[in-house]
Amino acid sequence: MSTGTQIPGGSERDSADLARFGYKQELKRSLGLFSSFAVAFSYISPSTGIFTLFSLGLITLGGVFIWTWPVVALGQFLVALNFAEVSSHYPIAGSVFQWTKYLASRSYSWFTGWIYLFAGIITVSAVVATLPIALIPALNGLGWHSLNASSQHTQLVVALITLVVITVLNIYGVRLVALINNTGVLFEILGMVVFALVLLAFHNHQGIHVVTNSAGFPVNGSTFLAAMFMSLFVIYGFDTASTLSEETKDPRRSAPKAVLFSVIGAFIIGGIFLLACLVAIPNLGTAVKNAWSPVPIIQANFSSAFSTLYLFVVSAAIFVCCLSILAATIRLCFGMARDNRLPFSKPLARVAPNLHTPVWTCIVVALLAAVPFIEYAGVSIIAIAATGMIYLSYFLGNIVIMRARARGWPRTSAPFKLGRWGMPINVLALLYGGAMLINFAWPRVASNPKPNQTVAPAKLDFHIGFLNDIPILWTVVVVITLIGAIYYLIAGRKKDVAPITTPPGDDPAEQPAGGAEAAA
Repeated sequence: MSTGTQIPGGSERDSADLARFGYKQELKRSLGLFSSFAVAFSYISPSTGIFTLFSLGLITLGGVFIWTWPVVALGQFLVALNFAEVSSHYPIAGSVFQWTKYLASRSYSWFTGWIYLFAGIITVSAVVATLPIALIPALNGLGWHSLNASSQHTQLVVALITLVVITVLNIYGVRLVALINNTGVLFEILGMVVFALVLLAFHNHQGIHVVTNSAGFPVNGSTFLAAMFMSLFVIYGFDTASTLSEETKDPRRSAPKAVLFSVIGAFIIGGIFLLACLVAIPNLGTAVKNAWSPVPIIQANFSSAFSTLYLFVVSAAIFVCCLSILAATIRLCFGMARDNRLPFSKPLARVAPNLHTPVWTCIVVALLAAVPFIEYAGVSIIAIAATGMIYLSYFLGNIVIMRARARGWPRTSAPFKLGRWGMPINVLALLYGGAMLINFAWPRVASNPKPNQTVAPAKLDFHIGFLNDIPILWTVVVVITLIGAIYYLIAGRKKDVAPITTPPGDDPAEQPAGGAEAAA
């Protein structure tokens, strides 16, 4: 039987499998293998991340920054292998939160889920703020010159409109989101590959040796780590295929493969696109001086009509990226609320009977994603917090998985398994993740500046004197963790939470602390 193919009664089988974890099938199970891959791939969305932070890599290490791409892809593939095995054992909405719930204590899983939830929310903010970078120049190409691509106000308005639209689409169901998403992913893959091949064949100004041209910047460990930030911002979110497991057919097989295929696909397609953009730069010195993104590269090499068309293709890819990230974050919030782990869990866990979506969760996640726009200082500032928080939650999840492996997990078989390679891969994933967390947290203007180090028109001001002297990522992590700790100590740990139900024969290495609590 091919991957993702359902035997007669497959939906009933998947629902029965979910029931073994103590959950009723409420979300609509309509995603096949390709849709599952497409959602994960569009979350990664190479075009989105590259359009957001290409200039950061360029002004840090010139053409040499392309070598950060395979390094990050390899590190993230190790993390993805680890997550793929766990998702094959626990095909439930919530990915990292659910995995830590089954493999660790309730308190640990709650904090991991809390951090991961806000990482997803801030990522939604970062990606809707990316859309104006491609969409406004595309609209300018149609003659709508009143829209200023460099205007913070214009970018803010377009971002907020995007947030409203993707929220409405998510309310109307994952099937509609999947249809738009599948179409968008095909456009993104074909658009990026075809565009890259045209650039490589007909607009090769720099030659392949551009990948060794640092544009005069020193090539050392410090500059390489700073230049990695673009690649780090792109290649994450592959666990989205696991987050949507309750809406996926045969998730124990489909989700792990979708996780891995999304990383491989993003690496290949994004790598080709990066190389093409670098060789197509007419003058590397000018591009570095003016911090070029792919937009001026496109406009410098093609006619106005073709540039406009391609920018619309990229805008469509970024739009579906927004859709999938919001969908994944909504499912995580729903999964935590269903276990009564969040404030106002009851309305957040309610699924509309006709739409088969948690409507209030959609609205609340969107409102929280709008918060960073109150003091909007450009997409790169939001991306700093989003990426650092995601990698922190991945690291917390990998710690628990390694601890479980040391105690004998997995004791039962699953469709996807690493076998004796599980522990070595887990250790390497942790070493990589820990090194990247240090890289994110390191105070530097390029990737973790203080608010008073940001420059106009993207000047950030927290309006609290001492906060403007603290690196942005430090402030975001501490504030979100502190709010979570206060809530958990006052109310969260006293809540009557859902019991942890483990399917017979598929239990973890040890009973989580929550199991004893539930029994009591």
